[in-house]
Amino acid sequence: MRKPTKAIIAAAGFGTRFLPQTKAMPKEMLPLIDKPIIQYVVEELVEAGIKDIIIIGSANKRAIEDHFDEPNEELLANLRAGGPKKQPFIDAVQNLADMANFIYIRQKGPYGNATPLACASHLIHHDEPVIYTFADDFIAASPSRFKQMIEASESLDGAVLSCKKITDDAEFDRYGVVNGQAVKDGVIKMTNIVEKPGKENAPSDLASVSSYLLPGEIFGYLDKAKEEFDGNGEFTIQPIMQQMIDDGFDFYGVEITNGTYYDTGDKLEYLKTVIDFGLRDPNFGDKLRAHLADRLK
Repeated sequence: MRKPTKAIIAAAGFGTRFLPQTKAMPKEMLPLIDKPIIQYVVEELVEAGIKDIIIIGSANKRAIEDHFDEPNEELLANLRAGGPKKQPFIDAVQNLADMANFIYIRQKGPYGNATPLACASHLIHHDEPVIYTFADDFIAASPSRFKQMIEASESLDGAVLSCKKITDDAEFDRYGVVNGQAVKDGVIKMTNIVEKPGKENAPSDLASVSSYLLPGEIFGYLDKAKEEFDGNGEFTIQPIMQQMIDDGFDFYGVEITNGTYYDTGDKLEYLKTVIDFGLRDPNFGDKLRAHLADRLK
């Protein structure tokens, strides 16, 4: 597949696990030190060469649009009044709108992770690849997960699911695990995904997490699946990908290396993420480490 230039971010969920915090603020805007979670995802995409970012949201996600818009003059005037020391903040807020071409769509359709993808169908040529990802989990990796996915797709000439290697028993009960033929360490040509198989029945140690690099042909399959959906259960992407695999499309589960997976849609995991990012901060990481050590005595 050729290199993608467009990405779709699903960001329509209510974030009920974080209520009342998310009553007025989107869960995707929860902060990791001084940036919202979704900004880290956008930065990853931009680093990988993505030009157009389509964010599928809902009525209470206006803050996301405002974040990636031009800063208002009142804020800029306030910062300029602070002198040269405020220039880094001016640069930070002015650069947001120029990171990519942002397109916003209100989600319509049945509940399920295939609906955000289907909502963007009219914006994607059905012969061009696209990245589909989420804004409440990500992999902090170097090079970025999207760079690794694109490189793998170009090398393997197929669709790519970002994966992490799992070892803990609980993880095999939590994730979908890739099944198929091992191409090399950390890469499996897929026959299917086994949902939450348990460690004893798992076909591999690669769990599908976070993101997909998909061929444009998936939108034709989505349109057909949506027409046939009877409203029972969720409208999910997994059976659609399975149909494509059965029809001869090549899908690969690829381990994202040199990185850490963060699930910020869970309270405890979000807190762990904040701590990890704080410990890595060059300005106060050492002080935070000392504070934690003192509290844990």
